[in-house]
Amino acid sequence: MTGHPYLGMWVTKDGHIRQELLPNGRYDEARGNRRSAYQGRYEVRGTKIDYWDDTGFTADGEFIDDVLHHGGMLFYRETDGRP
Repeated sequence: MTGHPYLGMWVTKDGHIRQELLPNGRYDEARGNRRSAYQGRYEVRGTKIDYWDDTGFTADGEFIDDVLHHGGMLFYRETDGRP
């Protein structure tokens, strides 16, 4: 996954949820002040992303025009500490 175009930090507009897509195929999601609230693995195929949380929860999403649509929320690529 090294060098994949979707790697990095994705953040909701209000900054409450921060999801980092790591180059080793893992993700780490923070919610509010709760760091590493969710962790697991992910796979990207084209513009689709599938998640497998370490607790067994599964989810999916899609990248549309450089916005991640996931769980009814929109995530924006973080640049310079801002979505």
